[in-house]
Order: sequence, then structure tokens, then C-alpha cells
Amino acid sequence: MRSASRLHSMSFEAIGTHWQIDTDTALTAAQWRQIHCRIEDFDRTYSRFRADSLVSKIADAPGTFEFGGDCLPLIGFYRRLYEITGGAVTPLVGATLEDLGYDADYRLTPRPAIRSTPAWDAVMTWDGTTLHTTAPIVLDVGAAGKGYLIDILGEQLASFGVRSFVVDGSGDLLHRGPDVLRVGLEHPADPSKVIGVVPLTNSALAASAANRRAWGTTDRVLHHIVEPTSGEPVSQIVAGWAVAGSAMIADGVATALFFVDDAGLAELGDAFGASWLRVSGNGSARWSATFEGELNR
Repeated sequence: MRSASRLHSMSFEAIGTHWQIDTDTALTAAQWRQIHCRIEDFDRTYSRFRADSLVSKIADAPGTFEFGGDCLPLIGFYRRLYEITGGAVTPLVGATLEDLGYDADYRLTPRPAIRSTPAWDAVMTWDGTTLHTTAPIVLDVGAAGKGYLIDILGEQLASFGVRSFVVDGSGDLLHRGPDVLRVGLEHPADPSKVIGVVPLTNSALAASAANRRAWGTTDRVLHHIVEPTSGEPVSQIVAGWAVAGSAMIADGVATALFFVDDAGLAELGDAFGASWLRVSGNGSARWSATFEGELNR
């Protein structure tokens, strides 16, 4: 995905995944330190995989917890997704994921009893940047958090005066610049193939797929996209892609595609200005009228 207009590239590991940032101008060592410090601050707040994070403190006992100002766009977006999907996309799914085996120790072995995902208003309220909880809760912002961090890094690059860049967070992309970036869409059944190509110009693309972060046995395959009412992974949809003006929106919509009916699909597009493609377990595909990708036939 590197182009002639972006000759400078840096790859690194952060928040448990691989990143690459390509820019048209070289960043200084001090600027790279600022980027890594910002990632660390984000991880120390939102990660459920580190014992020193704010999210881990929230999981220990109910109480009142103060977040930084950057929580407002993320939590507001989650609330809207929660409403559109009837509670299926929720930051409260963390305990269910832990019990299924996707925990800080990566046990990848389900516990005998799987905790249900609580309703938003039953256990937490937000007063601006302040969270009040009535019970220990395990927050998980994985449906949109990585996309939001991509946006934050994009804002940092713009503040450095970088005009053309790509922030790639393990395949979720934010593009800024005059060129067109053509991105292949990984085949959900065969990672060595693509099912199509999407052109990006000053926009973001995010993907969500059941074949990523999957574990279990041949008798019970588990993955991280969970239906909160049943505690079971979604099976009807296997992959979704969304294109939007921000990576946070693209990330969250790509996950929401696993849970909505026709009315919900229309509402996602109307509410967030996103275009989308999703693939069902039977191999059939649906896409929005605004989707500009070229699909293999």
C-alpha cells in the first residue's frame, strides 16, 4: 500500500497488533516518540489486557472513574451503535469474551459458565467524561477502539504538517492525500485471495471477520464477534467491510454489519455516511448502493 508520494515508512507493534505508518515527509525522532506516547496513553486507559489500565480498575469494583476528554467521541459513537443494533454492539461484552477464553492470559479455553452481557443502563451511566458503575464491569472497546486510535494518530500526523499519509492498524486504514489507494479485500475463507478491491481517497476502510481471533475446536469454533444475549459467536455473517470518513466509524460499522437486519443496514448508512459490504456464511454478499469497490465475480 505504499505509494510514490509516501516514501517514508515505519512499522511497529502496539496494542497487541501490527502497525505501519507511511508518510510523504520524514518524521523526526521526537515526533515518533509523541506517537508512541499517545498509543501508550490510549492503551493504559482502554486495554483489558493489562493490569495497570483504567479498564482493569473498573473491572475490580463498582465506583466512579474519570476518563480523559478523548472518551467522548468513542462513548457517544458506541451508544449510537448500541441503539441501532438493539444492544448487540456494546462495550460491555468484555466479561463474556473473557469467559469464552479471550482474556488477558489468552487461555482460549471457555469456562464452564459464560457471564451474560449486561444492559448499558443497568450497570453504568456517563456524566461527560465521568463513568459511574453499579457493578464491576469489563469494558471492551474492540469494535471501534482501534479505529479511533487510528484517527487520533492521523490527527497527530496532520498536526506535524504531514499532508499525505496512510495509517494502517493491522489492515484497518486511514488515508489522507491526493492519490487513490487501492486496497484488496481479504477472502474470508482463504487469506491468500481477495474478493475485490476498494479505492480509498481521504477516507478510512475497516474490516471485521470471523476468521480473525478465532479459537476453539472443530466441534465448537469460537471468535471475538459475540452475540451478547446468547454469549455465542455470530455464525450467519462471516465478514464485513465499511468505508467512512473516519476509521472509528468504519471500524464500528464493520462490526455492526454482523448484527443488523435490512432496516439496520439502511440506518447505519444514513447515520454515519458509511458504505459497506458484508458476506454471509453461505458465501452470498450484499453491499450498499454507495459501495464503490470492485468485486470478483
